[in-house]
Amino acid sequence: MCRYLLLFLMLSFCASAQNPDSLEIHSRDSIRYTNLKARMSKTKFSRAVYRLLFRDVYNQGKVTEVKEIETNPFTPYEGMVIRKIYIRQLDMLGESVYDTTRKGNQLERFLSKSLHTNTREGIIRRSFLLFSEGDDIQAKVLKDTERLLRENRMFVDARIIVIPRKDVTWMADIIVLIQDSWSLNFSGGFSSFNKFRVGLENINVRGTTHSQRTAIRWDSKDSIRPFQFRAIYTVPYIGKTFITAQASFIRERELGEQSVRFFRRFITTETKYAGALELGHYKTRQYRREIETIDSLTLLETDYNYYDFWIGRAFKFPFPDSKLAQNSRIVTAFRHNKYDYDERPDVAPNLNKNYWNRTATLVSLGFSNRNYKRDVLIYGFGRTEDVPVGSLFALTIGRENTEFGARGYGGLQFATGKYLPHNLGYFYGLANLGTYSKNGKAQQGVINGEVTYISNLIPFRYSFFRQFVNVRFAKGIARDPLDYLNISGDRGIRGINNDRLIGTKKLTIGTETVFFSDKSLLGFRIAYFVFADLGLVNGVPHLWESPLYQGYGLGLRLRNENLTFNTLQLRFGYYVNIPELSSPTRFATSGNVPLRLRDFDISAPSIAPFQ
Repeated sequence: MCRYLLLFLMLSFCASAQNPDSLEIHSRDSIRYTNLKARMSKTKFSRAVYRLLFRDVYNQGKVTEVKEIETNPFTPYEGMVIRKIYIRQLDMLGESVYDTTRKGNQLERFLSKSLHTNTREGIIRRSFLLFSEGDDIQAKVLKDTERLLRENRMFVDARIIVIPRKDVTWMADIIVLIQDSWSLNFSGGFSSFNKFRVGLENINVRGTTHSQRTAIRWDSKDSIRPFQFRAIYTVPYIGKTFITAQASFIRERELGEQSVRFFRRFITTETKYAGALELGHYKTRQYRREIETIDSLTLLETDYNYYDFWIGRAFKFPFPDSKLAQNSRIVTAFRHNKYDYDERPDVAPNLNKNYWNRTATLVSLGFSNRNYKRDVLIYGFGRTEDVPVGSLFALTIGRENTEFGARGYGGLQFATGKYLPHNLGYFYGLANLGTYSKNGKAQQGVINGEVTYISNLIPFRYSFFRQFVNVRFAKGIARDPLDYLNISGDRGIRGINNDRLIGTKKLTIGTETVFFSDKSLLGFRIAYFVFADLGLVNGVPHLWESPLYQGYGLGLRLRNENLTFNTLQLRFGYYVNIPELSSPTRFATSGNVPLRLRDFDISAPSIAPFQ
């Protein structure tokens, strides 16, 4: 037995067993695992270890199938009547919506059924399906339903299958395949009984799809707040309304929050109304530097109450014969909010405008064209990803009444995303322009833009890799001294958090090559990456006269899509020109939240972000 365990330790970073459908493609890999399987099939225990640890990782059959579904697969059934809807909930471990014949081993079935409560079928029917029995099949509605199911954290994947009736040719049954995610997440750390933290998150409380997150932290030596607490409760959809509700209660060292929020997005192009209502109380505590006196730190403490309300209406494209008619909408929206401060830094007519007491009213008119294509291995580790394809344009105007008088606002936003011809990859572009104005002068204005390129999956031996490129530019107009950009961390040069890389204008370029390995460890899929980040900030008088701040590195990511844990990331970085960095090298481990591509649904009228 020890021989088998040693063999596993040597090969656990090699590859996982291939799906039978892909044996011809990966014969060498299959031979290797056939030999391994033969060695580990001599006892019941070793066979169970093999079935638990080795399985298809980046399912070649699934990659091929997903890439082939460029058109709506439900179009042939358009107009047929839905006779019955069957909900089939797959085991959390071992099964797959793209291979319903695959079964988990005994241990996986035990873990799926004994330690997890599947989402209640009635809730799926009532709150997540856009169609009902007796409806005519609309291909777009079925495709949107698949996407909405996959959007939710409590589901790993979802697939809809249409089965025409043989006895009644104009009717069909629909099978909805759903695979839940692991619902419980634990976190914590313990130094002593005088300093510890513990957290629990349940993203599917008793199968209701409600999520609850609770965390506490105790540090007896913290003179500001020794006991810290956080509780957030979310109801994803209230009945069939697709309204999400969330309540938050947070009392932490740097943040205090009590808030309630109700919101409804334009979840599909058929959604006519969207909006939100949010009200609450915030208290924050943070240190900020002033750009002109960068060596000094200022403690900012704020305490304020607020409410924020908006409502939007989508109208069909006015030219029904146009190619844009099916997926395009004209959207109008109205927003009103109020911020009232009890504690804040000093304010004046030309100082700290972000902390003014104010009431704002904004209206917007926009055009949105949105569609989705299925893909895999972009930001996920094998789950189906719905890639937004389309464009949006929005014009926002408004008025803000403040304690120092009224001022106007105007802004423009444009975004587009598409797959490039000749299999060259995916392109996304975004541009924002917005500014307040008073007495003909701009205040707190911003010009920013972003370009993202993602290559197609490129085969490499037994798996694939992708190339990612991101370019971001931002420039502030008449900003306040405490209102600035930072190009460290996720905003530019990853792996560091430096409060000296600040300014009112910036340019960052980031590249990353990700190799999705065919290796897995205890069901956790592995991706290796190398990155390079370059950044310029606040060069005087020209941006390119700034020092070129640089970061280079490599690392790996581990993730099991059946679990809702953040992706585990190990990263080594080497940094050039970073001020006050004790060492040019950094090694770090972190838990990363999986990213998503930006959609093209227009939401609340908003102020162009300065970031």
